[in-house]
Parts: sequence; structure tokens; C-alpha cells
Amino acid sequence: MPDAPIVPLAAAPLPYPGHLVKVGEPNNASVRAVRNRLNDLGCGPIAATGAFDADLKAVVQLFQSRFPDADGQPLKVDGAIGPITWAALFGAEAVPAPTASVPPLLAETLAVAASQIGVMEQPPGSNRGPEVDAYLRGVGIDPTEGSFPWCVAFVYFCFEQAARKLDRANPMIKTAGVLDHWNKAGQRGIPRLLAADATAKPSLVRPGMIFVLSTGGGNGHTGLVESTSAGKLVTIEGNTNDGGSREGIGVFRRTQRKVNSINRGFIDYGKQ
Repeated sequence: MPDAPIVPLAAAPLPYPGHLVKVGEPNNASVRAVRNRLNDLGCGPIAATGAFDADLKAVVQLFQSRFPDADGQPLKVDGAIGPITWAALFGAEAVPAPTASVPPLLAETLAVAASQIGVMEQPPGSNRGPEVDAYLRGVGIDPTEGSFPWCVAFVYFCFEQAARKLDRANPMIKTAGVLDHWNKAGQRGIPRLLAADATAKPSLVRPGMIFVLSTGGGNGHTGLVESTSAGKLVTIEGNTNDGGSREGIGVFRRTQRKVNSINRGFIDYGKQ
């Protein structure tokens, strides 16, 4: 994809409105700002005012096909404007990160997780190794009895170590199953942010939340949200790799997941 020309904004960018801007949005300040910006970027001409209609959607799709996101990656060409497309239009500063403080347990859990970055299976692909064995034993699995995915066990280990340091009970459900964790959290009333709600309002995703992905066939993958920016996530994950597989080889910090790619949602132990 060739580099798109940079067109300075004529004024301070309008902040992201906090929800998906798409067909059906009325003629408001956000839609008018989008129309004017698209004209500035050579994706028009299109009327400067009017509701978000099919014509505007087509122009948004043209923009998404021509321009990259803030990290130089292709935009999703869907004609709807979430935080990633908004940041591509108006700059990352137009999509501020959440400012609420991180509860002590979640902050300590993230610190523990960061201390484990670089842990690798021994040998790679074995689901074994001194640290991996400790993660699995923490959720009641004997690693010598088979080969077990350990992404949930890693998250549980981080919560357990953090809770011990803070001299409090660990609120996380003790399980080795990604979707088992998701389902039990719902049954026990632990706050969950559903995927559709997170996509519609990414500012609801906070550091310390646990993301949950279904990968099909009853399988899944999970990890910790370290930070968010313009609809993208920085995560710390066990049993993964640079590509984000659920059957990886170690603990990695990943920077390419997007809020709208998390298809189950997020579990929040921040109020437990």
C-alpha cells in the first residue's frame, strides 16, 4: 500500500464520540467532521452536511481502502468508523486512552505478568518447562500427565501472585479452560464486557481486564489487557507467539490485537 499524503487538520480534531459511527447516524457534529475530513483527504467530493447515509458509507470505504491505520496497517474496509478509523482520519490524539486509575489488584497482576515476559516452553511446542509447569499446577493440572494449553493458567498465576503480595484472596475463578472461565464468570456475576458492547464503545475496555477469544470447536485463547489506544490493545499473553496463536511457545507482549477482534469479550475483576 503506498503512503497516503498527509493533510494537516485545519483545527483541533473532534474527539472520538465513543461509539461506532455508521449508517443511520444523524446530521451531527461527528458526521459533519467526517464529511469535511474526507473531502480534505481527496476521498470526495461529498456534501459537507447530512446524515450518515449509503453515499457517505461508500466514501468511508474508499478512505479505508486507501489509508493505513496509525501503525501503518490496513484498515478494515467496512464503511463504519470505530476508533481505529477515527484515529486514521483525525490523528491518535483524537481517541484518548481511558484515564481511570487501575485498581491495586489489577495493577499488581499486570506487574507480575510483565515480569514473566520471555518465559519459554522447554522445549518449544511441548507445553512444558519449569515456569509453565508451575502455571499448570496452580490450576490443579499435573503437567506430567499430558500436554495442556496454559494461557488461562498463566493468567491465574498472575492473579494468585498479585493477591498474595497484597495479602488478599484471589478473586479469579480457578480453571484451565478459556470458555469455562467465561461461562462461570457469567454464572457467578463477575462483570463481563460483551464483544458487541466493547466494539461499540472501546473506551469501556480497561487495563487489567482479561480478554476472551473463542477459536472454534470449544477452544479459546485469553490474556491480560495491559493498555489500550485508539481501539488497539497491548496485551500480555501466555501460550502464544508473535503471531498470536493459542498454541504458542511462551509469554509475550503483543501490540496488534484490536478491540473488535475479541469475539467473546472481557472479564473484569477490578471490583472484586
